[in-house]
Amino acid sequence: MGSLERKTREKELRREDIITAAENVFFTKGYSSATMDDVAREAQFSKRTLYMYFNSKEQIQFEIMAKGYRLFLELLNSDADTFNSLEPLEGIKALFLLFHKFSRTYPHHFRAIMEYQTKEDDFIQTLSTEATDSKEECYELGEDAIQLLINLVKSGANQGVFRNDIPAEKIALILWSCTLGIFNTASRKNNYLKNYYNTTGEELLHDSFTLILDSLTKK
Repeated sequence: MGSLERKTREKELRREDIITAAENVFFTKGYSSATMDDVAREAQFSKRTLYMYFNSKEQIQFEIMAKGYRLFLELLNSDADTFNSLEPLEGIKALFLLFHKFSRTYPHHFRAIMEYQTKEDDFIQTLSTEATDSKEECYELGEDAIQLLINLVKSGANQGVFRNDIPAEKIALILWSCTLGIFNTASRKNNYLKNYYNTTGEELLHDSFTLILDSLTKK
């Protein structure tokens, strides 16, 4: 390994160390309460060193969400042969179940994505070029997952299984939005669901997906 290659690798490792430290801080204290000082302390780097790699807390948050999307896509790719062999309706069911598996396997990354997806201002403040690049990468990874959903909806519509009076892209967006809301309620309001409606988050997920998929199917 040459000197330049070694320095590049060391830089990548240090960057990964900072992201890992930020995960520990954000997942423990919460994103809003965490500071760059906390991240520097956890990573055992000076704040100056931290800012050599990331210029804002927002940029690190996008990197963490991007990591979450990559973990989800890894789960997706591990079952790629299964998805390719399924009919569209079964494929969408499997995609929902995979998202549920992701929420169970990587709960902190799932929550980070959920909190951003339901955040009202959507980080509308001006971002640096570096943070904007991280944001765009995060969005592109998210679109990879949604594109699979779009393809399944289009396939189902072409086969006459799904309704075709609404564009596939819009149906996929509706399904994604509903899924976010359902998962948010199921994961955060389990005690409320149990005490007021005698149900659980798991039951809400199952019944919601049944209702959603029924509304998608062409009568």
